[in-house]
Amino acid sequence: MTLRRLGRTDLMVPALCLGTMTWGRQNSPEEGFAQMDMALDRGLFFWDTAEMYSAPPIAATCGRTEEIIGDWFARTGRRNEVLLASKVVGDGSGMDYLRGGKARADRKNITEAVEASLRRLRTNHIDLYQLHWPDRQADRFGRTVAHPAAQPGEVPIEETLAVFADLIKAGKIRHVGVSNETPWGTMRYVAAAYHLGLPRIASIQNPYSLLNRTFEMGLSEVALREDVSMLAYSPLAAGTLTGKYLDGALPAGSRRTVDHRKSRYDLPRGDAATRDYLAIARDHGLDPAAMAIAFVVSRSFVTSTIIGATSMDHLKVAIDAGSLTLSAEVLAALDAVHAANPNPCP
Repeated sequence: MTLRRLGRTDLMVPALCLGTMTWGRQNSPEEGFAQMDMALDRGLFFWDTAEMYSAPPIAATCGRTEEIIGDWFARTGRRNEVLLASKVVGDGSGMDYLRGGKARADRKNITEAVEASLRRLRTNHIDLYQLHWPDRQADRFGRTVAHPAAQPGEVPIEETLAVFADLIKAGKIRHVGVSNETPWGTMRYVAAAYHLGLPRIASIQNPYSLLNRTFEMGLSEVALREDVSMLAYSPLAAGTLTGKYLDGALPAGSRRTVDHRKSRYDLPRGDAATRDYLAIARDHGLDPAAMAIAFVVSRSFVTSTIIGATSMDHLKVAIDAGSLTLSAEVLAALDAVHAANPNPCP
């Protein structure tokens, strides 16, 4: 599988990254083990998880995904073959069960979070440690903030980076990244590293798919010019681009049947665009999921695309999509749908 440099680090990562958030809720530990086996055997040695997983987040499964990964490491002894990424939550999580409902991106919280993740993962270091979302009011998860002015109690970006710096010195994490970040926030992280000698963010993990190409407006330039690797999540728009949710369908065991939150992709314009994308796949003899993933992989500003699956068959399709090259005709058709119905599910 094609390897690409992660930011300005010495790490080379595959074009696909294994997402893990279904393990422990939609998937059993044994199913998670099987996915890890297949991924590593197919060259996907870059894996992403988070302290709050399994998802959708509830108290009973918080941290369970990391435990499953740690159990696999203990069972197989293959930790040294994996580049492992995890995440710490920012402010406003609404998770009363996580650090007493007072999770912040400050020294106390980050230190406690990384120690807990290391225990669950049964490892002495995390290769890429990311802030799951900003510790301030900002656009994220499809919700916008009209006037994102500074608020009392915000943890400054410089303080967060200083904590990461100490964790790097202690050998507990190797590199740092952000997630669900804005252009302003990303550049503030880059500037803080430059001016204060703090760790430089290697990556930004944001949503990107045929239904949500907002990363192209501002952040793609930052990613390319500042060498902040884009790790694209939800390339299938949480399964929406397979067409399985059209006409209000809720397949048994699907994400929307277990998630208590309304999907950001459950919107009328999203359904309309999905129908158009499915028609392109059908006309060109392509699997819709493979086409959607291959599109994301093809973008110059995307370093690695995070794929997740609840079945081995779906995982195989996703992995195969990493080496699928879409024709100029298909890409033009996809762009035409986007131009007629841009970003229906931002």
